[in-house]
Amino acid sequence: MFIVMLTYQRPLSEIDALMRRHVAWLKRNYESGLFIASGRRVPRVGGIILARSGDAAALEAAMQEDPFVKQGAARFEVMEFTASMTAPGAEALKSL
Repeated sequence: MFIVMLTYQRPLSEIDALMRRHVAWLKRNYESGLFIASGRRVPRVGGIILARSGDAAALEAAMQEDPFVKQGAARFEVMEFTASMTAPGAEALKSL
């Protein structure tokens, strides 16, 4: 599984102006099965995306298409990990 950490590089007003396009991009990646979960960081300085393991190059390519990234409004960092333990009910995370 991958954890992608987005960090905003521009004011929130610029982030908000790109949000509709960013959400459409997220939806496409959920539909393709790449993304598992996503949301805002607290405080609102960026976001987090959980993505399926597999092709790191494909994830990198998808991230380059994020409107936030394309417009220089955010940068991202990708971390890969394997879940070896989970809480009851979250066992499916071990296979991602």
